[in-house]
Amino acid sequence: MREKVALSGIDAGIIVLYLAILVGVGLYFSRKRKIETANDLFLGGRSLKWYNVGFSIFSSNVSPVMLVGYGGMAYTTGMVAANFDWLAWWFLLLLAMVFVPHYFATKVSTMPEFLLRRYGQRSFTFLTYYSMISTLIVSVSFVLLTGGLVIAQMLDVPFWVAAVGATVLATSFTATGGLGAIARTGVLQSVVVTVAAVIVGVIAIDRIGGVGEVISRSPKEFWTIFRPSDDPVYPWHAVLLGYPVVGIWYWCTDQTIVQQTLAAKNIQHGQYGTMLMAALKALVPFIFLLPGIYCYILFPNLTNPDHAYLVMTANLLPAGLVGITLAALIAALIYDVAVGINAFSMVFSLNVYSKFIDPNASQRKLRTVGRLVIIGSSFIAMLMSILLSTVDKGLFDLSQAVGTYLAPPLTTVFLMGVIWKKATSRSANLALYLGSPLCLGVGIMQLSEFPHKAFWPHFMLLTFLLTAFLMVFMTVVSLLLPEKETVSSLPTLAETYASQPHYDRSKVWLGWACIGVVMGCLYFLFG
Repeated sequence: MREKVALSGIDAGIIVLYLAILVGVGLYFSRKRKIETANDLFLGGRSLKWYNVGFSIFSSNVSPVMLVGYGGMAYTTGMVAANFDWLAWWFLLLLAMVFVPHYFATKVSTMPEFLLRRYGQRSFTFLTYYSMISTLIVSVSFVLLTGGLVIAQMLDVPFWVAAVGATVLATSFTATGGLGAIARTGVLQSVVVTVAAVIVGVIAIDRIGGVGEVISRSPKEFWTIFRPSDDPVYPWHAVLLGYPVVGIWYWCTDQTIVQQTLAAKNIQHGQYGTMLMAALKALVPFIFLLPGIYCYILFPNLTNPDHAYLVMTANLLPAGLVGITLAALIAALIYDVAVGINAFSMVFSLNVYSKFIDPNASQRKLRTVGRLVIIGSSFIAMLMSILLSTVDKGLFDLSQAVGTYLAPPLTTVFLMGVIWKKATSRSANLALYLGSPLCLGVGIMQLSEFPHKAFWPHFMLLTFLLTAFLMVFMTVVSLLLPEKETVSSLPTLAETYASQPHYDRSKVWLGWACIGVVMGCLYFLFG
């Protein structure tokens, strides 16, 4: 059994050709649509059609962590991780029908701007710096770290070579073409990543002897996505209670995701694009999780389950297909880095530079600043990933957990701000400035097993409890200490829709109903 890939000349040629096409497509669209303003650079001139939006979000979600991490999870736990895809549609629905209308109506470009409109300057300042730090570390540096380590291992090159190469390619068309180029290359990237995973799966099924053999030769519990309440990995109640916290935070408030809906031509295209993403989520487990189960059957003695996708590639694919698969991994890495540095640059340029450094900056100057920040931030992220690659990998696991524990304050503040007009700026500021260190401290104590491991519930259940506490806290503070002067609150959802050009929303709701039926059937089959 091989865990490194021996590249043939054909494979190397395919990888080089694909990367050339990727950069070429990005540069083509950057020249086709002139980038004259910051709006053009960061939001593609708000010109994206629904399929660009949907595939762009899908490409952001299908990261190297998913390609590699899903294989490892399925190798040890089977289909339970499908919950993270099949539950997502509820929160994509929330994004499309509740949050996106508010974002369009308020004409915001960044999530900090939204909090400025809803709660005031202090909330804006908090989220501005939080967004930049979390985006640069979690969305760029750690994506480079995980994806770069895998690619370096597969190609048998030093990590810094993989990190530098991915950064240069991502920066090349992000700085010139902005989000418009990124989103349009997302269609190409989505197709390549999906096709590569499907090819691996088809060959594996054939090697095993058919679908019936796959089911009979794998543990029965692998095909159940709701585990017992005493399951140490993913008990059903912790998943159902904890996922909404992370779901609202990731799908409805994360700059890298929401920014792509804001780049849509109008609210209708944003909603249809989000719906397309929800439909694609129904397919994700079959494409990216099942190969982990196939690997469990074919190679049952892996020392590291995270190598499942790598082992399948190295041992099953012929020359040529190996190149396609590696190109898909590299494409996923480059795409995620591009989206992350574009989001970081947008927040810095529009929320820091234009408000604190040069309030009179023109759109063209902001465009220039944005490009410089894209280059500078990508260089910093690259150096951070190279530094992190020399440290114990446990730091990466810690960073992922820290991200999870930062979700409760933001989920609370955004959700309360949208659904409850009486939520005050004072309550939001307290939830952000006090709730964030509280959640982070609790997370660190749980991860360090202080005072002892049995003291803490499952981390997803704990995330739910923290969010419930913060929502009650915001409610109490808002009712006991009402504001003397009302900060500009959001219009109702009906008022928000009324402010947009009229369109037939019955088709949108019909589409969501169809997706709901499909998801219900999937849970009936695997529950």
